[in-house]
Amino acid sequence: QLQLVESGGGLVQPGGSLRLSCVASGFTLDSYAIGWFRQAPGKEREGVSRIRGSDGSTYYVDSVKGRFTISRDIAKNTVYLQMDSLKPEDTAVYYCAAQYPVRTVHAGLLPDEFSYWGRGTQVIVSS
Repeated sequence: QLQLVESGGGLVQPGGSLRLSCVASGFTLDSYAIGWFRQAPGKEREGVSRIRGSDGSTYYVDSVKGRFTISRDIAKNTVYLQMDSLKPEDTAVYYCAAQYPVRTVHAGLLPDEFSYWGRGTQVIVSS
């Protein structure tokens, strides 16, 4: 069974850092793209970043460029999201999701294009 499990969320002050992990099981990471999404209370789910398991190519939405870094560890079947210079507006539940077949990102990350989802991990950025 395909499964994704996120971890690493928590409470941090503005300007702080967190590293989120997404452990995949039941499938090989190199056959999929993995995306990170977030959802704040009262708002719709939005894409944050994506990585191709096959070659490690990455994509970021403008709001996190230069602050967030997505990476993968094929041996551990894990995708990470390093979040630096965190802002209060980054507060949300963060989800990882798997996409198959892999698609080229044009205008953004769309939740409907990802089939498998983790349960999420909460990130709160507050002073």
